[in-house]
Amino acid sequence: MALMRLSRSIEGRVAIVTGAASGMGRATAGLFAEQGAKVAALDLNAEPLDEVVAEITDAGHSATAWQLDVADPDAIAEVIPAIADQLGGIDILVNNAGIGAGGPVDADDFEATWSRALDVLLTAHVRIIRAALPWLRRSDCARIVNIASTEGLGATKFGSPYTAAKTGVIGLTRSLAVEFGTEGITVNCICPGPIRTGMTANIPEEAKQEYARRRVALKRYADPEEVAHGTLSLVLPASSFITGVALPVDGGLTIKNA
Repeated sequence: MALMRLSRSIEGRVAIVTGAASGMGRATAGLFAEQGAKVAALDLNAEPLDEVVAEITDAGHSATAWQLDVADPDAIAEVIPAIADQLGGIDILVNNAGIGAGGPVDADDFEATWSRALDVLLTAHVRIIRAALPWLRRSDCARIVNIASTEGLGATKFGSPYTAAKTGVIGLTRSLAVEFGTEGITVNCICPGPIRTGMTANIPEEAKQEYARRRVALKRYADPEEVAHGTLSLVLPASSFITGVALPVDGGLTIKNA
């Protein structure tokens, strides 16, 4: 009898990754492809997305580019079935696409910011899940990972649209984990902390270092690949009894008191 019977391979699995043109999405698409998955890389920005897919395929791995505005429900309803048809199903869905959204609650444009944050950061997740669900139900290893944030576990001044949306992602994840539990579909989320992505690129390096020294147990910002590996751990066939989890990938930010 073999010591272990559960696989740690996603080779041959069809994986959708949204927001794949940059940052954590790009790292996740590249890592999944390197691990043998057939990756559907989705993003609003076609040119950088094509560059990501070219990089993956030039390395001998499998990826296709799909332009998608995740705030467009009609586009979601068209693109997700097309991916399933072309690639032969859907096994893994990573809802990663996101935007920064914040400002004081009494700002003149607050309601527009609020609506946009919820559309992109929360409502898009559930729309894409709903669109992918018929194929996920046919998979023998269906995995959903939503990218939330440590802002869903705490809060930052002037960040209420983003914080509310990311808190909603955690709630959505937990609820769907219960809803899909009897079907064997696992639903988890990642809560990244301070990561070197486009959303943090405008923060001066000195400010990043000061924040990390003060708030992060590991005293640094993370690279996107470190988040991608956390995501990979939740989509493995061997992770079949992990569901409803909000996993901080934050260098110890959320556990550090002083």
